[in-house]
Amino acid sequence: MKADHLDRAVLITGGCGFIGCNLADALARRGQKVVAFDNLSRTGVRENAQWLKSRHGAQVSIMTGDVRDAISVIQAVRGAKAILHLAAQVAVTDSLEDPIEDFEINARGTLNVLEAVRVHNHSAPMIFASTNKVYGRLVPDSGIKQVGRRRVPVDMHLADGVAEDFPLDFYSPYGCSKGTADQYVRDYARVYGMNTAVLRMSCIYGPRQFGTEDQGWLAHFMLRSILGEPLTIFGDGLQVRDALHVSDAAAAWIAVLENIESVRGRVFNLGGGTENAISLLELIDQIASMRGAAPSLSFDRWRPGDQPWYVSRCEALKSAVGWQPRIPLRQGLQSLLEWLEARFSPATSPVELRL
Repeated sequence: MKADHLDRAVLITGGCGFIGCNLADALARRGQKVVAFDNLSRTGVRENAQWLKSRHGAQVSIMTGDVRDAISVIQAVRGAKAILHLAAQVAVTDSLEDPIEDFEINARGTLNVLEAVRVHNHSAPMIFASTNKVYGRLVPDSGIKQVGRRRVPVDMHLADGVAEDFPLDFYSPYGCSKGTADQYVRDYARVYGMNTAVLRMSCIYGPRQFGTEDQGWLAHFMLRSILGEPLTIFGDGLQVRDALHVSDAAAAWIAVLENIESVRGRVFNLGGGTENAISLLELIDQIASMRGAAPSLSFDRWRPGDQPWYVSRCEALKSAVGWQPRIPLRQGLQSLLEWLEARFSPATSPVELRL
C-alpha cells in the first residue's frame, strides 16, 4: 500500500455484525486502526459495538451510517486505508418478503460503496462479502443421493466441492442482489483498474453470532437447545453445508487484503471445505453429544432458494494467499457453544452501548 495510507483506518461496512466485529477485532489486535460503519439495526450489533470498544478503545471507531445513503458512504470511504464491505441484507427469507429493500441494500448499497471508492479513494483496496447463493441450487434432485444422514452429489466432479468456475445461477431475490453486487465488484477491477476482490462465503460460525431461523443456522440450532425451545427444520435435514470458524474467515480476509495487488479482480470461495461439511441432522447429533440433549424437532417444507447440498472448494484461495482453515469443526462448534451458553444464561443481561 502507498505510504500515505499506512496510518489510516480500515473501514468495515457492517463492522458491528457477526463477521464484521470479529474481523475488526482481528485487525485491531494486529495494531490496525478500524472504523466500523453500521446502521446498528440488527439484533446484537450494539452489543458487538460495545464489545469492540471495551477491547480496543479509541483504536476502533463506531460510525453510524447506512450503505443506501451515498453521502454517508462517501464520508466513510474518503479517508480509508481499505474498505471491507460486509454490510448487507443477509436472509433469503427477508429477500422474499421485500425484494426491493433487499436490492437497495445489497446491490445499490454495494454500487454506492464502489462509486465512493472509484471517485474519492481510487487506490484503496475494496473486498466484498459475497455468498455461495450465487451458484443457485447447483444440482437437481436426480443429481443428489442420500448417504447416511446427509446428501451428497452423484457427480464425482463435485466430490471436492464447488470451484469458482461453476456456472452462476442466481436463485431467490437474495441470490440476485448479492450476485449483482458480486459481478459489479469484479468488473470495477477490470473496467476502472480498482483494487477489488470478492469472497464468496459459505457458512461462517463462531462467537458473537446471534443466530436466527433465517440466518446463522449453526448458532440458531445450538441456541434453541440451550433455551429448551423447539426447532423447525425446513426440508428433510439431510442438506449439507461446509462450515468455517469466524477466526479462520477473518484470517482469509486479512490475507486477501495483504495480497490485494496480486489478487485484484479475482473471485474466491471461502468456506470450510469437505473436511468441515455437515448436514443439519448431523449438527443435531453433535449438539446432543456436546450438551447431552438435542432440541425437539419438527419439519416443514423446503423454502425457495434452499440448496440441498453445497460445499466450497477453496484451492484457489489457498494457492493465491497461502490461507487454509485451521480450526476443526468439532473444536469450532465447542467454542460457539461455550459462548452461547455464557451469553444466554439467565444471569447474563448485557447493557447495550448507546450510540
